Amino acid sequence: MDFLHHVDSPLGGITLASDGEALIGCWFDGQRFFARTLDTDRAEAALPVFDRTERWLETYFSGRAPDFTPPLRPRGTPFQRAVWEVLLTIPWGCTLSYGEIGARLPVPCASARAVGSAVGRNPVSLIIPCHRAVGADGRLTGYAGGLERKAALLGLERNKSVTKFSQVLDRWR
Repeated sequence: MDFLHHVDSPLGGITLASDGEALIGCWFDGQRFFARTLDTDRAEAALPVFDRTERWLETYFSGRAPDFTPPLRPRGTPFQRAVWEVLLTIPWGCTLSYGEIGARLPVPCASARAVGSAVGRNPVSLIIPCHRAVGADGRLTGYAGGLERKAALLGLERNKSVTKFSQVLDRWR
């Protein structure tokens, strides 16, 4: 059985999921691939991992890099999990291209498309920072939560003030 918990954020509702011990999901409500990795047997619950994740999110959305990570156990293929491990190494406010991520894998992957597919299926958005993956030319490309959210997250990390959500993409550039 998987457990769910809902939180609000400045960029919309977030659904958290846990196997009872570790975080297995963190999605903006309604984002692409939402809850795809969860069991059909689910229940709302209050768990210590959700409390820890809420503290992480509060720190993040206050504009500071969290100095801890909740316990994570994302579900995916070995290749996907390897890509997600590389994402965890990208520092606050920095980005890597899909090709650069592929080059950092234990067995380097020349296919930016394969890396992009794995990045897009990251079930623990924000905490595994898939928003820090960009195109080869540094442009914002795909984000399951939407490009406006991706730009807002990167803007937050770069201390850019965003006053209107609709202007986020212009502020990023």
